[in-house]
Amino acid sequence: MQSCFLFFKHPMSALTPRMIPLAVASALTVVPGNRLHAHTVALPEVTVSEVHDNTVGTSDAASQGVVTAEQIAIRPTLRTGDILEFVPGVIVSQHSGDGKANQYYLRGFNLDHGTDFATYVDGMPVNMRTHAHGQGYTDLNFLIPELVSLIEYTKGPYYAEEGDFASAGSARMKLMDRLPAGIASLTVGPNQYSRALMANSFAAGSGHLLYGLDLKYNNGPWDNAERNRKINGMLRYSEGTANDGSSLTLMGYSARWNSTDQIPLRAVNNGTLSRFGAIDPTDGGESSRYSLSYALRTPNRAGALEFNAYAIRSSLDLYSNFTYFLNDPVNGDQFQQKERRDLAGFDLRQSFAAKLAGLQTINQVGLQGRFDSLSPVALYQTTARAQTALTREDRVKQGSLGLFVENTTQWLPQFRSVAGLRYDSYSSDVSSNLAANSGKRSADITSPKLSLIFGPWAKTEYFLNFGEGFHSNDARGTTTTIAPGSGATVLPVTPLVKTRGQEIGVRTDLVPGLQTSFSLWQLDLASELVFTGDAGDTVASRPSRRHGAEWTAAYVINGVIAINADIAVSRARYTTPDPAGDYIPGSINRVAAIGASLINYHDWFGSLQFRYFGPRPLIEDNSVRSSSTALTNLRVGYKLDNKTRIFADVFNLFDRKASDIDYFYQSQLRGEAAPVNDIHFHPVEPRTVRVTLVHNF
Repeated sequence: MQSCFLFFKHPMSALTPRMIPLAVASALTVVPGNRLHAHTVALPEVTVSEVHDNTVGTSDAASQGVVTAEQIAIRPTLRTGDILEFVPGVIVSQHSGDGKANQYYLRGFNLDHGTDFATYVDGMPVNMRTHAHGQGYTDLNFLIPELVSLIEYTKGPYYAEEGDFASAGSARMKLMDRLPAGIASLTVGPNQYSRALMANSFAAGSGHLLYGLDLKYNNGPWDNAERNRKINGMLRYSEGTANDGSSLTLMGYSARWNSTDQIPLRAVNNGTLSRFGAIDPTDGGESSRYSLSYALRTPNRAGALEFNAYAIRSSLDLYSNFTYFLNDPVNGDQFQQKERRDLAGFDLRQSFAAKLAGLQTINQVGLQGRFDSLSPVALYQTTARAQTALTREDRVKQGSLGLFVENTTQWLPQFRSVAGLRYDSYSSDVSSNLAANSGKRSADITSPKLSLIFGPWAKTEYFLNFGEGFHSNDARGTTTTIAPGSGATVLPVTPLVKTRGQEIGVRTDLVPGLQTSFSLWQLDLASELVFTGDAGDTVASRPSRRHGAEWTAAYVINGVIAINADIAVSRARYTTPDPAGDYIPGSINRVAAIGASLINYHDWFGSLQFRYFGPRPLIEDNSVRSSSTALTNLRVGYKLDNKTRIFADVFNLFDRKASDIDYFYQSQLRGEAAPVNDIHFHPVEPRTVRVTLVHNF
């Protein structure tokens, strides 16, 4: 499969693909990386890129871009969720079993499990609001990475189509409609790791039917075997093309696992626990997700219509013990977070191409709706996964409706603007086991957006971006008046929290073969209110400000070697003074990803990738900090014949003893006389080799 982008010479050189009028002809052109696909007749120049696709003229911000299937295929990934690390500046880690959602970092955020970074798969939202474990919970384990055709990513609240959770950024993953050949692959590695994948597509009726089945088992390096058993399935029927067609997709996922959660540093230092040991061997969980989605893309006389609809049923039972014997010296502090969720939603957009006063314009109007029903979403105290007490149990109904309008106008050959306005309305109905915590809440918010794009001059574009956004808070926090654990009186939180961002950037293709961009950005949050699923209540923190710089570069040499470099620095602080300090715990301030890939050289291929994220403050006064983490991954492969290839992935090539994540809090081990403030960490996996055999049929 090849990815292509379009570059239009003068007199159309000032137009990005999204700017070409949509109703002027009958030919359709797929333009990855742009939400509004172009519809045009004459293509003065077409450039094909097999690896990178972020050239001048394909975005409205220097930090916006596209990840192609070729990039995903050539680089090694340890976990499914690591696919988001292809987005420049994103770090993906884990503090528990691999069946649980990953931990994400971007632009000075510890995003927890997804708050403030919106993720979609084929138009379906992945972020779960009012989730048992954490607001915006983003579990990508249901995904089959080999069937992802494209990732479109944004950063900052500058895009009218992006609503809840998208203030730091967003990633929209598109699935393949058909495969150039069937895939049969088998991966084996240490600790009984095994993965088998079978996928293919074939003509059916007037379209194509694609299927995929993914089976995995892994014990991991942990003293307490993870026994992660996962099954993924996908069935997809599609007709037409990406810009004039439809698809119906059925996906299913189920997993069970044991967890080795973060462990106290003191226990490792005194030799009572190994780096891969567990305090509570009964931690773990079960998760499932089933979805049905429909997508339609079609041109019409006005422009183009896009429609997505989806229904999802998911479940989670998660057993964790982070404080060990702090609250219950006899039975321990394990708890269960449980939820059963049904959700449905849609995304409807219509674009209109027009010429006003001689200016080419595109207007887009969109309506997005979502309804979640949770019955229940609950927190229980447990011992060895047996329930011993109820902390809270709720039934929640939550609905939202978002309306947005956007106008793109080409004012001059080297100047265009993208102006948008978004309105969101949320309502929730919470029925709690404590009557005082039940109730109904509603709220709405308006978010203006503006982007100014100058150029290209000398194959270089310049960007100014402004916008407001928001993230929702857990619906339970908006009605809670009594803290479930302590019984203390608390104040309900606001349902929607405003964010405000701005960015200046530049992107250039001036050097042949090199695509590079640079941006300076700032983001303000009215509050970092977070519902704490582990405790069952809401913690209200202060307003904050983050700002930083990002540089991204991709260089292809003779179509054989691809070099990538992403470097980001940021500063995150609370803006309201407090004696506790102004540092935001867990906020990341330095990220680097540098690598080189051998695309195909005498049947050899491979990739060497270095990934670094710097030390982070663990408490507000910055007196306790995490260490930095630097890892190198390697892939070496050989094409046996036209249909078969074999490759080896080496993760943590230099066997670094580092942390995937660090926290600082109070815990108590069995036998300790009093609670201890300590660093708690989850180690990166040791050097691991996995070998994969792939046959295409």
